[in-house]
Amino acid sequence: MTDEALVLQAQGGDMDALDALVRRHQSWVFNLALRMVWRREVAEDAAQEILIKAVTHLGSFAGRAKFSTWLHRIAVNHLLNVRKSEMEEKAMTFTDMGESIAGVPDEDLPDTHALPVETQVLLEEARLGCITAMLMCLDRRQRLAFILGEVFGESSETAAAALEVTPANFRQLLSRARQDLYQFMNDRCGLVNTANPCRCARKTQGFMRAGWLDPANLQFCKDRITSVQRQVTARLEELEGMDRLHAELYRTQPMLAGPDLAGRLRDMLSGSGFGQN
Repeated sequence: MTDEALVLQAQGGDMDALDALVRRHQSWVFNLALRMVWRREVAEDAAQEILIKAVTHLGSFAGRAKFSTWLHRIAVNHLLNVRKSEMEEKAMTFTDMGESIAGVPDEDLPDTHALPVETQVLLEEARLGCITAMLMCLDRRQRLAFILGEVFGESSETAAAALEVTPANFRQLLSRARQDLYQFMNDRCGLVNTANPCRCARKTQGFMRAGWLDPANLQFCKDRITSVQRQVTARLEELEGMDRLHAELYRTQPMLAGPDLAGRLRDMLSGSGFGQN
């Protein structure tokens, strides 16, 4: 069934239709939130709050735009105005980020026999955590522009509608975000420029010691389902032909299944009389 057909049934009180609608979109909302706030628990809370807003305002959806566009606008507005996350409270700049990483000593990998995850999973968690933390150095609008346009591959028109700006303004935001990230990663990150000394494997032990990486509480490798790149249906034409290795790192991040937000919402609504005649 289309989103719009499910919306009509949900507006009429059909709990199963509402459940199906939320399940269809909850992973997208969660993955957007995770890349915006970095910490998984905070992202779960933000995603739940976004979906609650959507459900409680579902009666106002008139079908003038696609449901996904309407939901994305709610998500973007919420993430632009939500309280600052732990990472944002630090007001970290790219200079701060570079100094923090440089301050982590290069060490051999920890003895994974004493850890709850395999070495490759631990390395992937370190890599994903580090490059996601770099997004925190962008302001919120630039961060959203980069995630929507470069990571999730949305068109300028679709992403601009979510941000409530013109496509031209969206492209400007995206361009600035890409330039800032590329400059930093090209100067510091060994994944983008092999001349750089920073290597995930050499920093993993230090990340654990600093509390940025917890093998028992994975933020980015838990319940991975596929890569973002496989979710992307198109690339922005205005970026074709440019050096995009740093952006490729973000597109190959896993899409996570995330929590069962639909189940939580169903439990919340079960005592509210929703769907009862």
